[in-house]
Amino acid sequence: MSEADAHAPWRHCPDTIAAALSRASALAGGDEYLICDGTRTRFDQMHQFARAWARALHRIGVRKGDHVGLCIGNSREWVAGFLGLGLLGAVAVPINTRLKPAEIGFILRQSRISTLLLADRLLKIDFIEVLRTLAPAIDRALPDPALPDLVRLLVLGDDVPHGAMSAAQVLNDAQADPDPATVCAGHDPLLIQYTSGTTAFPKGAMLSQRGMLWNAYAAGHLFGLRAGASYLSARPFFHISGSTLSLLAALQHTAKLVTMARFDPGEALALAEAERCTLFSGNDTLWMMLLNHEDVGRRKLQLRGGWGAISRSVYERIVARFGASETSLAYGLSEASNIAMSAWWDKPEDKLAGLMRPHPGLQVAIADAESGRLLGAGETGEIVVRGWNTMLGYYGLENETAKAFDADGWLHTGDLGTMTPDGRLAFVGRTKDIVKVGGENVAMADVENTLHEHPEIKLAQVVGIPDARLTEVVAAFVVRLPESRLTEADLKAWCVERMAGFKVPRRIAFVDGFEGLGITASSKINKKELAAHALRIFTGNHIAP
Repeated sequence: MSEADAHAPWRHCPDTIAAALSRASALAGGDEYLICDGTRTRFDQMHQFARAWARALHRIGVRKGDHVGLCIGNSREWVAGFLGLGLLGAVAVPINTRLKPAEIGFILRQSRISTLLLADRLLKIDFIEVLRTLAPAIDRALPDPALPDLVRLLVLGDDVPHGAMSAAQVLNDAQADPDPATVCAGHDPLLIQYTSGTTAFPKGAMLSQRGMLWNAYAAGHLFGLRAGASYLSARPFFHISGSTLSLLAALQHTAKLVTMARFDPGEALALAEAERCTLFSGNDTLWMMLLNHEDVGRRKLQLRGGWGAISRSVYERIVARFGASETSLAYGLSEASNIAMSAWWDKPEDKLAGLMRPHPGLQVAIADAESGRLLGAGETGEIVVRGWNTMLGYYGLENETAKAFDADGWLHTGDLGTMTPDGRLAFVGRTKDIVKVGGENVAMADVENTLHEHPEIKLAQVVGIPDARLTEVVAAFVVRLPESRLTEADLKAWCVERMAGFKVPRRIAFVDGFEGLGITASSKINKKELAAHALRIFTGNHIAP
């Protein structure tokens, strides 16, 4: 443990899943921990469910360090399975349930998942059929040549292929088994979080038990998550905002987490009223969906705060409509979870100025993007961080890991910010080529590579444009082959079959080339100028490039 770690105010806070579960059960065993889709689970019950999952997974051969995929929606089973993996020392690999089969297949292969916990169906998606297209051997016996590392498929539901196992049956069979004698340490990996970043392919950031649990405690402290509080967060558990800042934060602070399999603003308002929620987690998109819903005026709400990566205008509306002036602003990324957050007790004018407090024990600085030289207060540059919350590295990508950290151990975020003289961080903007669509990070290169697979496309470039509901959406400029008759509708339909819905370009412009639309002197396409052009033609807005 570094000197900076030792001086963190929660240095005696649990830093393993086993310790966190034991502490929560001892302090608040009879209190409710999780409310989700009709199920109500106490802290002591969740401890038992997690132990049951650890026994079941151990029975079928999962051991410490094994990679286990979770492809299910927000539910008690997701939480218990995840915590059970933490008890066992295995590494959870959450899979975004909105991804297309090819995208899921990439994560299964790249992370070398050996066991997959899969819902047979979720909403309108038949995940058994999805996996069948990736690994037909599930109908006979695993492994399949296409996914040679996947040797165990555990299904939640009734549709269990011949080569898979019923999760319910395995849990039942393991009831009398002893708890696995696994010893975990805070530095052990707990999760591999896939993030789009700036490359064409997602990268899996490895996060430790200590990093996630300390982060959950630190962030919860700043946004006012107290014992017994009722906290509404429909953030997907397959994102850091769901795993660290929702379910683990509630565990560390013995608060009640109210969630749902899929966010619906009307349902969220009803839950907030029924469960007397005082805290809410939402980005601009989710907050706006609440603010604009027809039921908002007739619900008796008690919201006082929460947190989110939210804009000044949305914060002002939250305070005006709900009186939730304790709402905290947050900044983070998958490679480090939450880095800084405004405190619930901070002055509204400081929040409107975007000022956030880095967590104690962390070092956060601003660096010159070209030289790496650390800058002084008030200077704008790249946000860099080092300390207990940073990732262990990108799984299986040594070169990418080396690029993310410099020689002095600073993780380079690719985001712009400034520091105040008293050490608070203000987020300025992103330098990475990503589009933030309703809370999902979309790599421009990822969408462009898929577009370039179309046989009638010569060249494609994408940018982000503002959207009232989703904050940003993808817009594409496409150069067709001379003989092509490809239409916007044709291309959108083609994209829907090949990428997650949030990645599909909402606006498409067919162009003859990019001369005059952002070609630099070195013949590279200037995304900033292209984005300015997209604003003009798609939204009618005009900004200086």
